[in-house]
Amino acid sequence: MRYTTLGHSGCAVSRLCLGTMTFGAETDEAGSHEQLDVFVEAGGTLVDTADVYTHGVSEEIIGRWLADRPREVTDRVVLATKARFPMADDTQGGGSSTRHLTRALDASLGRLGVESVDLYQVHAWDPVTPLEETLRTLDGFVRSGRIHHYGLSNFTGWQLTKAVHTARALGLAPPVTLQPQYNLVAREVEWEIVPAVLDAGMGMLPWGPLAGGWLSGKYTRDERPTGATRLGEDPGRGMEAWERRGTERTWRIIEAVRRVADQAGASPSQVALAWLRERPGVSSTILGARTTEQLRANLASIDVVLDPEATAALDEASDLHATDYPYGELGQQQRSRALGDG
Repeated sequence: MRYTTLGHSGCAVSRLCLGTMTFGAETDEAGSHEQLDVFVEAGGTLVDTADVYTHGVSEEIIGRWLADRPREVTDRVVLATKARFPMADDTQGGGSSTRHLTRALDASLGRLGVESVDLYQVHAWDPVTPLEETLRTLDGFVRSGRIHHYGLSNFTGWQLTKAVHTARALGLAPPVTLQPQYNLVAREVEWEIVPAVLDAGMGMLPWGPLAGGWLSGKYTRDERPTGATRLGEDPGRGMEAWERRGTERTWRIIEAVRRVADQAGASPSQVALAWLRERPGVSSTILGARTTEQLRANLASIDVVLDPEATAALDEASDLHATDYPYGELGQQQRSRALGDG
């Protein structure tokens, strides 16, 4: 395993993170505990969950695992959770108000069976609650010791930048991480969000690194998915839906990933994860797996190192080919400052 820090914080974490959205849903408790054991044994430290994952069950499963393992094992875990969306008993519609976040943190700590979490993340932007209220609340959590750091998730570039500068102006603890969707298929974050992350000295924790299974190589252009896969069970599933994501560009990317995988002696999933791991600003990549076998295979991606030619091939195949303004070639030229030789 390799390690880095959560953005500009001093908190060391593994470059691969265990995502637990499957816990209590696609993965039962025994399988979830096995994944946690395998992850920690492989040197993994960062475990990410959220209160809404299986309506709190994911946090409960992690809590029982923490209670059942010796201290020398659980002390290795850097625990992250999130809040923003409503739970079943919430009549206020969620949000990032002091009221909602305080209640959500209390409930998460109870389900996890801990006194504090290392990283507490606002799961999405709240257009209703004043940003100052949210930031003062999170700063209060840090000062009270109930969280050690806080981060953001699914924020756009301007929202992230506004949060960072507002925190600085108020003399509050700044966010250390952003959790966006980022993979070879979804590279739009590179236009504004990645530059905003780098400017703030934050670290990214990409979710969906395999684009909902598309980059695993298990789907083919001429055959709709069936069976025990995400799209086999639900072809219309959200952002990764078969009709939505099955574009010519996606198939071009998949073909490039397969070629690189054959050359590297690795799986398509491992290649996609290796490419993402080395992108600017990425602290740790979130792995979500149904089975322990999938997790083991994805953990092995830490040993896959792509050469410059392979990286360039993947970059080219997944290039979004932005129009000239503001993200294309002419827009980039306007923002450049080429200095002469003097």
